Amino acid sequence: MTAILGLSFDYHDSAAALVIDGVIAAAAQEERFTRRKHDAGFPRHAIASVLDTAGLAPADVTSVVFYEKPFTKFGRLLDTYHRFAPRGLRSFLKAMPVWLKEKLHTRERIARELRAIGIDAPLSFSDHHLSHAASAFFPSSFSRAAILTLDGVGEEVTTSIALGEGNSIRLLKTIAFPDSLGLFYSAVTYYCGFRVNSGEYKLMGLAPYGNAANAARLEELLRREVITVYADGSFRLNPDYFNYSVGLSMTRDRAWKRLTGIARRLPESEISPAHIDLALAAQHITEDIILKLAATARELTGADNLVLAGGVALNCTANGRLQRAGIFRNIWIQPAAGDAGGALGAALAQWHIAMGNPRVEPVGDAMQGAYLGPSFTRGEVVRQLGADAVYEELSEGELFATVAREIAAGKIVGWFQGRMEFGPRALGNRSILADPADPDMQRRLNLEIKYRESFRPFAPAVLEEDCLEFFDCRVPSRYMLRTVPVARAICRDTVPDDSAGYMYRLYQRRSSLPAVTHVDYTARVQTVTADGNPRFHALLSAFKTLTGHGVLINTSFNVRGEPIVCTAADAYRCFMHTGMDMLVINNVVLYKEAQPASARKDSDATVRQAFTD
Repeated sequence: MTAILGLSFDYHDSAAALVIDGVIAAAAQEERFTRRKHDAGFPRHAIASVLDTAGLAPADVTSVVFYEKPFTKFGRLLDTYHRFAPRGLRSFLKAMPVWLKEKLHTRERIARELRAIGIDAPLSFSDHHLSHAASAFFPSSFSRAAILTLDGVGEEVTTSIALGEGNSIRLLKTIAFPDSLGLFYSAVTYYCGFRVNSGEYKLMGLAPYGNAANAARLEELLRREVITVYADGSFRLNPDYFNYSVGLSMTRDRAWKRLTGIARRLPESEISPAHIDLALAAQHITEDIILKLAATARELTGADNLVLAGGVALNCTANGRLQRAGIFRNIWIQPAAGDAGGALGAALAQWHIAMGNPRVEPVGDAMQGAYLGPSFTRGEVVRQLGADAVYEELSEGELFATVAREIAAGKIVGWFQGRMEFGPRALGNRSILADPADPDMQRRLNLEIKYRESFRPFAPAVLEEDCLEFFDCRVPSRYMLRTVPVARAICRDTVPDDSAGYMYRLYQRRSSLPAVTHVDYTARVQTVTADGNPRFHALLSAFKTLTGHGVLINTSFNVRGEPIVCTAADAYRCFMHTGMDMLVINNVVLYKEAQPASARKDSDATVRQAFTD
């Protein structure tokens, strides 16, 4: 048996993944265990979890792979400071002690941490973008595919096009730091007042509220002064507008204000129409670059298939446009496309490329629906809930009908089943569920459950066999990674009124499923099959029997500023401190009104404050 442990840590989204004889056995993010969102620390809890999930002891690990090469990254860092000197002195003085004390000694740190938990196996290092590429190509069902990776920056590369064939990956084209599509998008995220590495989803959700004419004017300015885009999708950023290379912030704010007339928005302040228009302009540029790069990848490889990874591959609006463009016959996106997925890619690259093992055609989905984390037995669930929790247990026959009936009655349900998802999306095992036909549900979920901005849309989970009845989604979307148009048959026209502001547009009813129909008549769809997630499929089927639509709102089981829940204890705490009405953990059912007052220790105000960014 060959058990390869892949690791990513030190920057954000620390994770561990375990590949046994070429098969993905388990993967988990450290944040789920420490409860620190985007935890960058050494993934000791995630390592323990993946070993436990696979039934292995630490001594069973045969090799360990880190997802990037620290010395190469350090060389790029020194070169950047030298190139921009004397700018960046403060950043240099802040970064160097960390590198000299810790990051240059990553090999020794990993070996020390592993020995402490009983792992004594050879350690190797993969290239950052190779890890991304491997995470996209090897779990796909394609024997040959173009590979497009886009993120902030790895060691030096920010964008790459490669060709995957059999068990090999051949690099064809790269774009290097400081030119970075991921950092461009993050810079606009920062300028619009959101947090880098977590607020990009907000920028994407905000963009459709923009005024098309105003956004077009801003886009022209950005293309003229800030980012030059070439016909093949390559691009260049003007360093006069960015500070991430050597500074402690993303943008040079005065330059952006002089160009656009828009001041940087302070976090948590009111969102102005101008910032919304800037978000739309940045989204348009991002989509244009991705489509051009995809066309170049098709030309360079001649492949019919495309796979994507890297943080930019989580831009579901761009992914939807790419799918509809028809550049490739088939597209597959790694659901853990960010740095967490790099741990998995590093392990797969070790197995196939470094060790030369052939690919074996997977039986079904090699990512197993991304359900790669831990699960919990009935006894473990009961112990984690504690003696004060009041619950009942339902049979399989009762469970789905009961939960469907409660959701149809307007209840909001925490749904905790089986193995935890790997990656940023909840896909029906650590989810909050509600009725998308309720016109007030988007407001309730954002303000009473998630404690987040009201403009943020919610995603629908739909029975795959019924998908076309509600969404123009002609290719399965099992990982919730692209937006699609809502079916015209269920839409209703609205009267545009740009002068009324985005809040007016937010609460217009656009379809018979208003809570999942975004302002631009799209939805980020998850299609659910009986094979992929039988329990979630059974619940959707029971809900369809009651309501006529096998569609549910599916949002991640967490609140703003907190990772998705991992354990039953996490789920119960989140349930008790939000407006959820019902919690279902496997077959254990808890109603809010039945829980003791002692479980409601924190006031709503305290909890809201605790979960702000």
